Amino acid sequence: MKITQVETFIVPPRWCFVKISTDEGISGWGEPVLEGRAATVAACVEELSDYLIGRDPGLIQDHWTVMYRAGFYRGGGIHMSAIAGIDQALWDIKGKALGVPVHSLLGGQLRDRIRVYSWIGGDRPGDTARMARDCGDRGFTAVKMNGTEEMQFVDSHAKVDQVLERVQAIREEMGPDFGIGIDFHGRVHRPMAKVLAKELEPFRLMFIEEPVLSEHAEALREIANHCSTPIALGERLYSRWDFKAILQNGFADIIQPDPSHSGGITETYRIAAMAESYDVALALHCPLGPIALAANLQLDAVCYNAFIQEQSLGIHYNKGSDLLDYLVDPSVFKYEDGFVAIPQGPGLGIEVDEAKVRQMATEGHRWRNPIWRHADGSFAEW
Repeated sequence: MKITQVETFIVPPRWCFVKISTDEGISGWGEPVLEGRAATVAACVEELSDYLIGRDPGLIQDHWTVMYRAGFYRGGGIHMSAIAGIDQALWDIKGKALGVPVHSLLGGQLRDRIRVYSWIGGDRPGDTARMARDCGDRGFTAVKMNGTEEMQFVDSHAKVDQVLERVQAIREEMGPDFGIGIDFHGRVHRPMAKVLAKELEPFRLMFIEEPVLSEHAEALREIANHCSTPIALGERLYSRWDFKAILQNGFADIIQPDPSHSGGITETYRIAAMAESYDVALALHCPLGPIALAANLQLDAVCYNAFIQEQSLGIHYNKGSDLLDYLVDPSVFKYEDGFVAIPQGPGLGIEVDEAKVRQMATEGHRWRNPIWRHADGSFAEW
């Protein structure tokens, strides 16, 4: 079998898909995207395709190694996201060629289903208790929300009180056992992160996410000393080498690599195994499309430390298209009792609606994250 074509599709709301075709009529799909930089990642996929055309798609480990190492310059969000989507598509081809799901090729599933959580609140969190109740009524047992709007290095305690009020409203509405994840989104700097982490502790959160940006990982040790809430991070780390110091220094309780950013199935599987050796949990990052979620679930099936899965159904970014719109059979992601079953079909376990993809690619997108500023006019982290 030889690779004959590599095509990318920029599709609404903010995604990029890749289709890899072969001379035996078997094709594979992946989702190589970095939110807000979809066209840049697509260009990187096109560059990498020069090496792939004419080669055996089954040599996944070798292709991954060459794509990562042979360009001399390596790593980072663009490069690793491009590799990620190609890698997903290669695994999809191998599974389809052999008639088995990817998780079978990785040794077989160790769980039948995984808990999922739903996003609430939007970029500027509001109406969170009502939205949490709506999620609970739809069977979800956990939600995640942005904790705060923009926040200065040292900010007012009025903003802290607003965060606490929103979280308290959810806890009172949903009861003591409902899962609540609070994403600081890198908006909070070290001085205020310590305050927020301590003040939120009584609400028994599932985790606090990115309490500071990953480049300030050394601050996490002090933040951890201010609370017992599990600390999660990792969506802006892209390889096992990026995670190495985080794990060695005990900076995180939960890691959140994104298999559409962190080198695909091949690399994320290694990252998850590294984390397990440090007794660190796995909660894969996935506010993306259906191909990305399918790849995530293949990993959830075989990673013992995976405990919950992010998914984008109804997320505030999905304007015009949503998670299930590009699938022939959307029921593959049927949520029940707060869980989603591990797909059992060949490859990634989904059938992409190629006609829909090609139609929507004519519309495309130029999604960009908002630019925020503080009251003094200086840039604010989004």
